[in-house]
Amino acid sequence: MKANKPFQFSTGSYLVRIGNQKSANLLGLRQGVRSCSDGSIFYHTFQSLGRHHFLTEGFSNDFAQWVLGSCNRPVLAEQLASLDIRDYVSLADLRDDLHRILNEYCEAFPLEAQQTAFEPFYFCETVDEEVPLGRDASTLEEFRNGINDLSHASLQFHFLTSRLRVHLRTNDFSRWLSEELGLKELGRKIDQIDIYTNTLDGARDRVLQLVDREISR
Repeated sequence: MKANKPFQFSTGSYLVRIGNQKSANLLGLRQGVRSCSDGSIFYHTFQSLGRHHFLTEGFSNDFAQWVLGSCNRPVLAEQLASLDIRDYVSLADLRDDLHRILNEYCEAFPLEAQQTAFEPFYFCETVDEEVPLGRDASTLEEFRNGINDLSHASLQFHFLTSRLRVHLRTNDFSRWLSEELGLKELGRKIDQIDIYTNTLDGARDRVLQLVDREISR
């Protein structure tokens, strides 16, 4: 089967900026999350997961890591880390949930919220741009070979951050397989791969296993 619209493999080019916004305690983090740029929310959540793609344990976003390591608040850290970025197609919605969790904790524990952290939290932000790789796939076999050769940055671009770009609760791979090749079940199974219990390499291996199984049918 050949797709009418080939899958275009791309990657993301990211410029990280360190701003002058920082937080010395949980009250400051609450305010910072409310007022920082969308690029900052993206960097400390989606990009953080990509930077720690080789880990399958621990907290996946920078906010949770700082709350645990610098504020010694494990319960709050777990609440922040419990937000699954795969559930979000809008950074505004993710920001609202982060702020809600911080606000509820600060109101319940005002003294702890004012305590100075061991080290401040520095807000960074990402400016990103899509970079086509000059490679496409029209068949499932070509798609399989392309996945096998992708860098971690490209995997993250198509498998994680694509949700924000297309505002859908799915990834580029699953969407193309479902819409262009009619392989809805394969797309569904790929979308169910848990990036939190897999490294990016582990996620790639699982995608390849599922595709190979479909090819051999």
